[in-house]
Amino acid sequence: MLVHICCSVDSHFFLQRLKEDFPDEKLVGYFYDPNIHPYSEYRLRLMDVQRSCDALGVELIEGPYDYEAWMRAVKGLENEPEKGARCEVCFDRRFEMSAKKAQEIGERRMTTTLLVSPKKSQEQLKRTGERFAKDYGVEFVHVDYRSGGGTQKQQEEAKKAKLYRQDYCGCMFGLTIQRDQQKQLADELFSPVSGAVLPGSIEERLALYEERLTLEERGCDYKIVRQKFLNYRLKFGWVKVRKEIIPSFIVAYSTMKRRYTNGKVEMKVGDLHYFNREEIRFMDMATFNEPIQKRYPSVRSIIFDPPSFEEQLRLRERVGLGLWDLSPLIVLEEVPQTKMEIFIDAEQYRDVREVLVPLC
Repeated sequence: MLVHICCSVDSHFFLQRLKEDFPDEKLVGYFYDPNIHPYSEYRLRLMDVQRSCDALGVELIEGPYDYEAWMRAVKGLENEPEKGARCEVCFDRRFEMSAKKAQEIGERRMTTTLLVSPKKSQEQLKRTGERFAKDYGVEFVHVDYRSGGGTQKQQEEAKKAKLYRQDYCGCMFGLTIQRDQQKQLADELFSPVSGAVLPGSIEERLALYEERLTLEERGCDYKIVRQKFLNYRLKFGWVKVRKEIIPSFIVAYSTMKRRYTNGKVEMKVGDLHYFNREEIRFMDMATFNEPIQKRYPSVRSIIFDPPSFEEQLRLRERVGLGLWDLSPLIVLEEVPQTKMEIFIDAEQYRDVREVLVPLC
């Protein structure tokens, strides 16, 4: 039986139940989920599914990540709610590819772990699965593992197996709608041009779960704990002199009450130039490298290869800005004494991140 897999939290429990109910069936997992965005989230879910399948002795096949084709398929349905028309199209694509793969490798039956997801319509899944299974000459196996306390048991198994627990379905449209309803920033969609790993980001979680695999290979026990912290995302920012944007690096946790201001530097104390508005501080390249302990040749080089968030926090401390100081700190090639315009659109917000604690 070919089993389409969406994520480890659903698949681990689902595969366990299938092994019990179909003891004579060889189960083959098929991870085909081009809807998952961004790609780092796709990699994280695939990695955790592979770990789960390895533990259960189930072969896993990865399907193509044809995200652009998926985007074309759901064009015009971006604002559809969960379980709406966009999900129907998404199911169509995944079921068709799964049925095609089942036929290709000679499997007589197929099913999907989506059936155990509490956020999906069982009837919608059954209808779509049977339609495509028939087209490719295979049988769609519909099972209900939610009833009779199944959902609770699923969560217990996920916790026991230390599975990665994603907090959105997968597609960027569902994520955006969900975060809007929660009145939260969709920070999963932020990706700096530098490729820097942001705090609380998917990339940070990916690194954590990769390290988890290393600990397991070494036989080292561990805990994954949650940590509350003040997170930060810079959406957009610039500095202008005489109406021209000049290269600038806006250091982490720089925040303004109003996104735009203009004025002049009124004094210099130590390494910092003090602006006369919005508590803004400037540094020039001549004084930036020493406290950051780097050798950047220019501001542009900082933009494309910035210090880590931790290094930026230490910089703020070293130049006299405390841990709770959200004053803007901006690095320029040289700090002009003429009028400047400043624009910073940034958010700081309460967040929760996962932290890996080795116990060996």
